[in-house]
Amino acid sequence: MKKIYINMIAIAGILLCLNSNAQTVSTFENINLTTDTFKNGSDWTGGFTSGNATFANHYDTSFGYISWDGFSISNKRDTVSQGFTNQYSAITGKGVNNSANYAVGYYNQYSPMKVLLTGAAKGKQLSGFYITNSTYAYYSMKNGSAFNKKFGGLTGNDPDWFMLKIKGYKNGSLTPDSINFYLADFRFTDNSKDYFVKQWTWLDLTKIGNVDSIEFTMSSNDTAGGYGMNNPAYFCMDNFTTRDLNTGIDELDKTNSTFIVYPNPAKDFIIIESENVISEISIFDLKGKEMMKQNVMSGENISVSTLSKGLYFLQIKNESTIQIKKLIIE
Repeated sequence: MKKIYINMIAIAGILLCLNSNAQTVSTFENINLTTDTFKNGSDWTGGFTSGNATFANHYDTSFGYISWDGFSISNKRDTVSQGFTNQYSAITGKGVNNSANYAVGYYNQYSPMKVLLTGAAKGKQLSGFYITNSTYAYYSMKNGSAFNKKFGGLTGNDPDWFMLKIKGYKNGSLTPDSINFYLADFRFTDNSKDYFVKQWTWLDLTKIGNVDSIEFTMSSNDTAGGYGMNNPAYFCMDNFTTRDLNTGIDELDKTNSTFIVYPNPAKDFIIIESENVISEISIFDLKGKEMMKQNVMSGENISVSTLSKGLYFLQIKNESTIQIKKLIIE
């Protein structure tokens, strides 16, 4: 009987690792584009689907000219041309890992950009995506234009910034946490630290929790004139990565534990009381990275003050079993 119990725990641990890492990547390579072109929604389909996500698009000609917002798909390579005519190029000149396609996001202040999760990803936690500036936005901020100021101003001391905010929704309700990412930041006292994002940069979205959609808005301090943000409201995205399986938290908590952990949620320390001698404990984050490992005794205070707020997995070993339980750090 003991052998069966050990195997069940081992299987649960394997499932935990598999589930926490099961991912689908929206590479946008499934969108057919000829070389150095783009799709901006002119087919009136309302968006583009890649992986387990749909990237919403609004295309409009009702005012006598073409306008769009949300997301377009591009493989444009122009990293030199400045101005509105080059609105579909990434400053990197290519996708992540030299791939062809990537997404271009454009923010209309009256219609936030949205990504809807589909299939196995719906209602699950996101991993993240790669982000960089568009060529149009980059040069407009770097050099200034007839519509927006040069970031840093004439002296380089102006505390300018350009930010993307990401919010999550589940069943129509806003999730508690949002994420701010600065595509340009000139607020540093030391001007040598001022920056524009010019390379593909990974943006972790795990913080916003389980969602079925996310929403993007953009802002900057360049709002002179009173009509909103002056610098171009564009960014580029690639390898949008969803997590497609449950972490198995509920199932793990249903195992017949021979120990108790308290307080849980915890802040500074935890105490483990066990019927058996504990040989070792480990704490893992949701990606399976080991954050802590040490030998402890039953009833001993174990410091967790160095761990960031969030959900973890506590693995406890003794001579005959390995058991896993969720641990929340507040």
